[in-house]
Amino acid sequence: MAHPGTAHMDHVARIQAAWRQERPDLDVAPQGVIGRLHRIATLLTQELCTVYGRYDLSEGEFDVLAALRRAGAPFERAPGELAAHTMVTTGAISKRIDRLERAGLVARRRATGDGRGRVVALTDAGRALFDRAFTDHIRNEHRLLAALPPSEAAALEHLLTSWLAQLEPPTP
Repeated sequence: MAHPGTAHMDHVARIQAAWRQERPDLDVAPQGVIGRLHRIATLLTQELCTVYGRYDLSEGEFDVLAALRRAGAPFERAPGELAAHTMVTTGAISKRIDRLERAGLVARRRATGDGRGRVVALTDAGRALFDRAFTDHIRNEHRLLAALPPSEAAALEHLLTSWLAQLEPPTP
Protein backbone atom coordinates (compact mmCIF):
# COMPACT_ATOMS: atom_id res chain seq x y z
CA MET A 1 0.00 0.00 0.00
CA ALA A 2 1.34 3.43 -0.92
CA HIS A 3 2.04 5.83 1.88
CA PRO A 4 -0.05 9.02 1.95
CA GLY A 5 1.53 11.92 0.08
CA THR A 6 4.12 9.81 -1.75
CA ALA A 7 2.63 9.94 -5.27
CA HIS A 8 4.76 12.94 -6.37
CA MET A 9 7.96 11.63 -4.79
CA ASP A 10 10.74 9.78 -6.55
CA HIS A 11 11.53 6.16 -5.69
CA VAL A 12 14.10 7.04 -3.02
CA ALA A 13 11.82 9.58 -1.35
CA ARG A 14 9.05 6.95 -1.16
CA ILE A 15 11.45 4.49 0.49
CA GLN A 16 12.56 7.15 2.96
CA ALA A 17 8.96 8.01 3.80
CA ALA A 18 8.19 4.36 4.47
CA TRP A 19 11.25 4.02 6.73
CA ARG A 20 10.39 7.21 8.59
CA GLN A 21 7.01 5.67 9.37
CA GLU A 22 8.34 2.20 10.22
CA ARG A 23 11.56 3.25 11.98
CA PRO A 24 11.13 6.84 13.23
CA ASP A 25 14.02 6.20 15.61
CA LEU A 26 16.50 6.18 12.68
CA ASP A 27 17.70 9.13 10.60
CA VAL A 28 17.37 7.83 7.03
CA ALA A 29 18.57 11.11 5.47
CA PRO A 30 21.74 9.48 4.01
CA GLN A 31 19.49 7.37 1.76
CA GLY A 32 18.56 10.58 -0.04
CA VAL A 33 22.11 10.90 -1.38
CA ILE A 34 23.33 7.31 -1.43
CA GLY A 35 20.09 5.80 -2.73
CA ARG A 36 19.88 8.33 -5.55
CA LEU A 37 23.54 7.88 -6.46
CA HIS A 38 23.00 4.13 -6.59
CA ARG A 39 19.95 4.49 -8.83
CA ILE A 40 21.73 7.01 -11.05
CA ALA A 41 24.75 4.67 -11.33
CA THR A 42 22.49 1.80 -12.36
CA LEU A 43 20.70 3.90 -14.97
CA LEU A 44 23.96 5.35 -16.30
CA THR A 45 25.50 1.89 -16.58
CA GLN A 46 22.51 0.75 -18.65
CA GLU A 47 22.87 3.78 -20.94
CA LEU A 48 26.64 3.30 -21.31
CA CYS A 49 26.33 -0.44 -21.96
CA THR A 50 23.87 0.25 -24.78
CA VAL A 51 26.66 2.04 -26.66
CA TYR A 52 29.22 -0.69 -25.88
CA GLY A 53 26.76 -3.27 -27.17
CA ARG A 54 26.62 -1.54 -30.55
CA TYR A 55 30.25 -2.60 -30.92
CA ASP A 56 29.68 -6.09 -29.49
CA LEU A 57 31.60 -5.17 -26.35
CA SER A 58 30.77 -5.69 -22.70
CA GLU A 59 31.50 -2.97 -20.17
CA GLY A 60 34.58 -4.88 -19.00
CA GLU A 61 35.88 -5.41 -22.52
CA PHE A 62 35.44 -1.72 -23.30
CA ASP A 63 37.39 -0.99 -20.10
CA VAL A 64 40.31 -3.21 -21.20
CA LEU A 65 40.43 -1.64 -24.65
CA ALA A 66 40.30 1.83 -23.07
CA ALA A 67 43.23 0.99 -20.78
CA LEU A 68 45.26 -0.17 -23.78
CA ARG A 69 44.34 2.87 -25.88
CA ARG A 70 45.18 5.28 -23.01
CA ALA A 71 48.63 3.69 -22.76
CA GLY A 72 49.63 5.45 -25.98
CA ALA A 73 51.70 3.93 -28.76
CA PRO A 74 52.37 1.03 -29.02
CA PHE A 75 49.05 0.57 -27.10
CA GLU A 76 50.08 -2.32 -24.89
CA ARG A 77 50.30 -3.25 -21.23
CA ALA A 78 51.21 -6.28 -19.17
CA PRO A 79 48.20 -8.20 -17.82
CA GLY A 80 48.99 -7.04 -14.27
CA GLU A 81 49.03 -3.42 -15.44
CA LEU A 82 45.67 -3.95 -17.12
CA ALA A 83 44.26 -5.26 -13.86
CA ALA A 84 45.55 -2.17 -12.03
CA HIS A 85 44.19 0.20 -14.67
CA THR A 86 40.77 -1.45 -14.71
CA MET A 87 40.46 -2.25 -10.99
CA VAL A 88 39.68 -5.95 -11.45
CA THR A 89 41.57 -9.13 -10.70
CA THR A 90 44.07 -10.65 -13.09
CA GLY A 91 41.69 -13.62 -13.45
CA ALA A 92 38.90 -11.36 -14.65
CA ILE A 93 41.30 -9.59 -16.99
CA SER A 94 42.40 -12.93 -18.45
CA LYS A 95 38.83 -13.83 -19.41
CA ARG A 96 38.28 -10.45 -21.01
CA ILE A 97 41.55 -10.68 -22.92
CA ASP A 98 40.64 -14.18 -24.15
CA ARG A 99 37.41 -12.91 -25.69
CA LEU A 100 39.03 -9.80 -27.15
CA GLU A 101 41.81 -11.93 -28.62
CA ARG A 102 39.27 -14.31 -30.21
CA ALA A 103 37.59 -11.25 -31.74
CA GLY A 104 40.92 -10.08 -33.17
CA LEU A 105 40.91 -6.86 -31.13
CA VAL A 106 44.00 -7.61 -29.01
CA ALA A 107 47.03 -9.86 -29.32
CA ARG A 108 49.25 -11.39 -26.67
CA ARG A 109 53.00 -11.53 -27.16
CA ARG A 110 56.21 -11.91 -25.19
CA ALA A 111 57.48 -8.73 -23.60
CA THR A 112 60.48 -7.13 -25.28
CA GLY A 113 63.59 -7.71 -23.20
CA ASP A 114 61.90 -10.23 -20.89
CA GLY A 115 61.11 -13.54 -22.52
CA ARG A 116 59.09 -14.64 -19.46
CA GLY A 117 56.76 -11.65 -19.43
CA ARG A 118 53.72 -11.18 -21.63
CA VAL A 119 52.02 -8.08 -22.93
CA VAL A 120 48.62 -7.46 -24.43
CA ALA A 121 48.45 -5.07 -27.35
CA LEU A 122 45.65 -3.52 -29.36
CA THR A 123 45.54 -4.80 -32.91
CA ASP A 124 44.91 -2.33 -35.72
CA ALA A 125 41.33 -3.64 -35.89
CA GLY A 126 40.99 -3.23 -32.12
CA ARG A 127 42.23 0.34 -32.20
CA ALA A 128 39.93 1.26 -35.09
CA LEU A 129 36.89 -0.31 -33.39
CA PHE A 130 37.71 1.24 -30.03
CA ASP A 131 38.23 4.70 -31.49
CA ARG A 132 34.76 4.56 -33.09
CA ALA A 133 33.22 3.17 -29.88
CA PHE A 134 34.95 5.78 -27.72
CA THR A 135 33.71 8.62 -29.94
CA ASP A 136 30.14 7.32 -29.51
CA HIS A 137 30.74 6.78 -25.78
CA ILE A 138 31.82 10.40 -25.24
CA ARG A 139 28.89 11.66 -27.32
CA ASN A 140 26.60 9.56 -25.10
CA GLU A 141 28.19 10.93 -21.90
CA HIS A 142 27.62 14.47 -23.16
CA ARG A 143 23.98 13.57 -23.88
CA LEU A 144 23.51 12.13 -20.41
CA LEU A 145 25.10 15.10 -18.66
CA ALA A 146 23.14 17.61 -20.79
CA ALA A 147 20.20 17.09 -18.43
CA LEU A 148 22.08 19.35 -15.98
CA PRO A 149 22.99 23.01 -16.55
CA PRO A 150 26.79 23.34 -16.94
CA SER A 151 27.14 25.11 -13.59
CA GLU A 152 25.34 22.25 -11.80
CA ALA A 153 27.42 19.64 -13.63
CA ALA A 154 30.61 21.45 -12.55
CA ALA A 155 29.38 21.73 -8.95
CA LEU A 156 28.43 18.04 -8.93
CA GLU A 157 31.85 17.07 -10.29
CA HIS A 158 33.52 19.13 -7.55
CA LEU A 159 31.37 17.56 -4.81
CA LEU A 160 31.89 14.02 -6.09
CA THR A 161 35.65 14.56 -6.45
CA SER A 162 35.86 15.79 -2.88
CA TRP A 163 33.74 12.93 -1.51
CA LEU A 164 35.60 10.29 -3.51
CA ALA A 165 38.92 11.59 -2.16
CA GLN A 166 37.57 10.90 1.35
CA LEU A 167 36.34 7.39 0.55
CA GLU A 168 38.97 6.03 -1.85
CA PRO A 169 42.51 5.25 -0.77
CA PRO A 170 45.09 7.38 -2.58
CA THR A 171 46.71 5.76 -5.59
CA PRO A 172 50.49 5.85 -6.07
